[in-house]
Amino acid sequence: MVRHGLTPTTGQVLPGRAPGLHLADRGRDQAVTVAERLSRWSKPEPGKPGRIAAVYSSPLERTRETAAPIARALGLRVQVERGLMECDFGDWTGAELKKLMKLPEWSTVQRYPSGFQFPGGESFTGMQARIITTVAALCRRHLDEAIVVVSHADPIKAVVADALGSHLDLFQRIVVSPCSVTAIAYGATGPTVLTVNSTKDLTELVPS
Repeated sequence: MVRHGLTPTTGQVLPGRAPGLHLADRGRDQAVTVAERLSRWSKPEPGKPGRIAAVYSSPLERTRETAAPIARALGLRVQVERGLMECDFGDWTGAELKKLMKLPEWSTVQRYPSGFQFPGGESFTGMQARIITTVAALCRRHLDEAIVVVSHADPIKAVVADALGSHLDLFQRIVVSPCSVTAIAYGATGPTVLTVNSTKDLTELVPS
């Protein structure tokens, strides 16, 4: 799983699903860098296909723009998957984070997210159920294959929490930085979390 690259408003506003938000110059550079990292990891052996079979992306511009250089580097095409979409922040969409942090509800978002639903939007539990269902479907579609999914911080954190067997109320303790790689191996006995928030070399990324 790859979080999208930096945008002009990353860390300043809660963009949610609002259209028209593109990567900043630095975000585009990050996308090229993570594409190179994934390409090195996926480099095929003679006579064999690459280790990454598909690239999926949330429909939003910032994720598709992050996925594009990854797909090019791997010789694949980006497949848009709506289930990878950002959480629907409802009435909070586009609000400045510094203002949201002053609201009494903010402490609930941070400490008891399983009990919170964004006004006019999605609940954290609903978001987690959606992204987990989507990932499970993609795993069934790609048995014994590696894939890349480009999504957003909260959905990726929700998947990690589920894979670790951690309650959703602890998922805010997980950090997922722009264009970081989080890798999970899914098998018959359950998920194995290989790395979270990685911005380093991936060549040794295999289950022990």
